[in-house]
Amino acid sequence: MRTGDPGRSVASRIFAVFEAFEDHGPLLSLTQIAEYSGLPISTTHRIVAELQEWGALARDAHGRYQVGLRLWELAQNASRRLREASRPFIQDLFSLTGETAHLAIREGNEVLYVDRIYGSKRVPKASRIGGRLPLHATAVGKVLLAGEEQWFKDAYLAGELVSLTPYTHVDPVALAAELDEIAEQGFAVAGEEARTGACSIAVPMLVGRGSVPNIVDAAIGLVCPLDQWSSLTNHLPALQGIARRIEQNFQPRLGSLGATSDDPSRFR
Repeated sequence: MRTGDPGRSVASRIFAVFEAFEDHGPLLSLTQIAEYSGLPISTTHRIVAELQEWGALARDAHGRYQVGLRLWELAQNASRRLREASRPFIQDLFSLTGETAHLAIREGNEVLYVDRIYGSKRVPKASRIGGRLPLHATAVGKVLLAGEEQWFKDAYLAGELVSLTPYTHVDPVALAAELDEIAEQGFAVAGEEARTGACSIAVPMLVGRGSVPNIVDAAIGLVCPLDQWSSLTNHLPALQGIARRIEQNFQPRLGSLGATSDDPSRFR
């Protein structure tokens, strides 16, 4: 729990309120917000009231608070260009495969799901749009990690590798070898590593979000029931074709970065 340090800035106190919802939401009482944010109840009451008036928080009939629609609308601007430009292609991927399809980027040490279209099959859901998971526990995350600079991969593997299920790959030496293989073959798979009963496959994309040429900065993938594990790679042609179409949609910016969608070094 954080301490109620009177020297904290106004911004840090607001961030602490939002972090309370990120870690313990979606519905919290005023007392819970104060407890989880480490703020005095009087300070919490004032901040929450102002956030509610602005629309960042909303209060239900039982007096509990949740993230408000205005904050959600503001958050939609994050990665909007990538999401909106990719949406028709993600829909095509879903139509071609019938499987849950998603688009993801790296945010720190986590994979952030930017868009997702759910299939009709019953598949355990590990995340949602706007949700995050460790890079090493998902196919899209592994693709993003494999396409990063070596110093970042080394630093990530030297940190704590959280095990989400008994099948999550957490041995740093074995994971390093797996990342090398992913970079070489151009795709990644994960079986029950984020959620038991589900498997996934993903391919990388270079769409120019960052400023470093040839660094993978987005990925698209499919989530399937575990009984499709042996046939996952049958979806590779569709995944790779859709990935190239999305990359071509960003071609002008790719050119300014000194790489093209046909550059084989983008995965290395």
